[in-house]
This record gives sequence, structure tokens and C-alpha cells, in this order.
Amino acid sequence: MPQLKHFPLPDVGEGLTEAEILDWKVKPGDAVSVNQIIVEIETAKASVELPCPFAGQVSELLADTGQTVEVGTPIITIDLDPSGAAAPQEAAPAESEGKIGEESNGRIATLVGYGPRTSSAKRRPRKGSAQAAPAASAAPPASAAPVEPPVAAEPPAAVAAEVQVPAQPSAPARNGGYVPLAKPPVRKLAKDLGVDLHGVAGSGEGGVITREDVRSAAAPAAAPAAAPGARERRVPIKGVRKATAQAMVSSAFTAPHVTEFLTVDVTPMMELRERLKSHPEFRGVKVTPLAFAAKALCLAARRTPDVNATWDEAAGEIVYKDYVHLGIAAATPRGLVVPKIRDADGMSLRELAEALESLTATAREGRTPPADMVGGTITITNVGVFGVDTGTPILNPGESAILAFGAVRDMPWVVDGQVVPRKVCQLALSFDHRVVDGQQGSQFLADVGALLSDPSMAITY
Repeated sequence: MPQLKHFPLPDVGEGLTEAEILDWKVKPGDAVSVNQIIVEIETAKASVELPCPFAGQVSELLADTGQTVEVGTPIITIDLDPSGAAAPQEAAPAESEGKIGEESNGRIATLVGYGPRTSSAKRRPRKGSAQAAPAASAAPPASAAPVEPPVAAEPPAAVAAEVQVPAQPSAPARNGGYVPLAKPPVRKLAKDLGVDLHGVAGSGEGGVITREDVRSAAAPAAAPAAAPGARERRVPIKGVRKATAQAMVSSAFTAPHVTEFLTVDVTPMMELRERLKSHPEFRGVKVTPLAFAAKALCLAARRTPDVNATWDEAAGEIVYKDYVHLGIAAATPRGLVVPKIRDADGMSLRELAEALESLTATAREGRTPPADMVGGTITITNVGVFGVDTGTPILNPGESAILAFGAVRDMPWVVDGQVVPRKVCQLALSFDHRVVDGQQGSQFLADVGALLSDPSMAITY
């Protein structure tokens, strides 16, 4: 008899509640091994590949590509005993890891066979299902007894629950009640249209709810249909866009923002950049203007530590950081993300340049680990890469300053009483006025500008 286990969607970040299924790496019938990558998901912070916590054969995919799934909801069923023999043992975790539901190193892990186990949930075949009869007749005589009504499954928090093979696949029951019969794509459509499947009568074989049933149920409550050829489209708010919107609204209406601007002649910086291209130490390294801005920011933060502090409302304290975890706002196909360069203040210009190149490439590929998206202390947003001069950036929640670095342009500039062409850019600094006063914000911005207009000033810091 098959030995089935569900693998629920784990929390791969810090308190994430849902994720979208991007791509299944397996299909029903495939053999899988422990730690084999089975699915790629997209959270509010990054795309992540999930490994399988046990070995066996894929019995069923419980979520469809493109579907948004809540953490704890089963997404795949694995048959641990596809040959019908005794169920194989799960692979033993490494010594440094705990078993399912056990605490290890002060945490309860949720990947590779980890996660809190409450108890087992068993499902039995539905009674009276139109599709159950053929399955029952094909079963061995010992299992030909009348089937009992379905038993409600545990809430999605239960992990790796053993189940019996149902005659008709079903989703987890809610509140122990009726479970609507619908495939994952139909459930996703119902969620997008705001239709409660518990109130929909299925027209499919055996009472299965179809797409047409969902659309019919949504029609009375839907807005008037757009005229044919209407030039608009609707996209669900989810993933990175949803997380970014929530963070920006929270920041904008929590921290009192002040933004100051400075126009800087960065000709000496650009000349130094050209010289470094032929320097042996920088051979093979792409030193961008952003790398200079990052270095200048780290040096200037030493003289104005307030910009690298955090306002702790709950504790009634200002937390000053003796390190700089530098956030770099990066535009990606998934939306705006802000990965961090840890301990950027201890890096040389070359190291910062290498870190920036690696960080931005990883972010654009959507491979930034969730852990690299949190814990920043101050941020740079490089609007100049889009040819934009400046802006009024919004603080990342928990930070007290963000620097916008504008495009470097050839502009007329007065030097020794003469108007000459120079390399010029604009800087904009937004800061939390609860932590940073105008004098401190102005001093920090002026220091950054001085270091960019004359990099030799760095030896005085």
C-alpha cells in the first residue's frame, strides 16, 4: 500500500506568510531523493529552490505553477513506498541538524525534512463519490468494504502527515466542513476572482468545480465588463511589489522624512577611475561611480554616526551601529529589491566594487538569498543608472538615511572664474528627522560630496 507524505511550503525567510510557485522541477511519477531540488518558489524577497526532505516517488503536485500558496500548505505528495514494500526510512539529518519539530541550535528549521510536527492526519475515501466506484472495484477484496465519510485534515501547519490514498483527490478541509472539489488552477482562479468555492456547485464529473463554474459564480459580483478592446490590464498585487508597497507606506507614514540636495563636480573622481583601469590591483575589476559613492558614504558615516542609527520606538532608544550593512537598491524583473553588503565599512574600494558587481548580478537573476535582504543600516539608490539626476527617496524601514546618486553628466561649471565643462552629478539625502537633525544631515551630505569631488580627502578621514 502506498505510504504517502505531504511536504508543506516552509517559511524560507523571516516570518514570510506566502510564496508563489514559479516552476516545478518534477512531475507525478518521478523518483526523487533526499535534498533533490523539486520546486522553485518566489517569496516577497527572492526566488528560492526547495529541496525534497525525503526519498520516494512523486504522487501528486498539490499546487499549480503561478499559484500563491500560504506557508504550511502542502504542495506535493511523495510516495515513500512506490514498490509496495515497507516504507523506507527518511534520511537521517546531519549531526548539526534537528529532526522534524525539534529545536536545533536555538531554532526549528523548516527545510529538508524540518518543521514542527503536531500529529498525523489521515484521509479516507469519499462516500458516494461518482468516481470512487471504479477505484473501489479495482481495489483488492480486503479494501472493498464500504468507505466512511471523509475525515477533516489537520490545518496546514501539520508537516509530513501520512495519509491513505483517497479515491478522489481533495484539498484540506476548513473548519472540518465540506471540502470543495477543484484542481489547483481552478482554486487559483477562484482566489483571484474572490470566489468562495464552498458556495459553488460543481458541474464537472463527480461534482468537480470547473473554471466555468467559478466564472459564473463571480459574474454577479463582478464589475461591469469592459468594452471589447479596452486598453487596460489587471495584475494581482503580490510578491516583491506587495512587499515593497507595504514597506514604503509604513516608512512614509512613520518616519518624518527630510530630503536635502547637493550638486557636485566629480571630475577628479572620474579621472581617478580612468587611472585605476590601468592599475595592476584593479585589473579585471569594474570600478563604477557607484563604488566611489559607496566608499564615500562609509567614510562619511564615521563622522556622522546618526545616519547609521535606528529609532527603536518600542524600547524608547536610538540604536547606533558600529558597522555599515550597506543596502543597494536594485531594479530587477521582479521589482525593486535591496540586498545588503555586510560590513561595507571595512572594505577597500576594490572589495566594494567586486561586492557591488556580484550583488547586482545575483539580484537581477532573482537569486538573492532572503537572509541578504534584511538587516541593513543605510542605503544607496543609484538613480543615475537610468539617466535620472536626482529624486526624493523613501527610507527603508528601520533605517535613518538613504542616499540617491544621480547621473554623471558633462555640464558647464565655474572653475577659477572661468566656465568650463566638468563631470557633474547630483546627490539627494533623505533622513529620519527623529534621529538626524538638519545640521547632521547637511554635514553628512557635504562630506560625501567632498570625497567625490576630491577623492584625496579620504586620507583625512
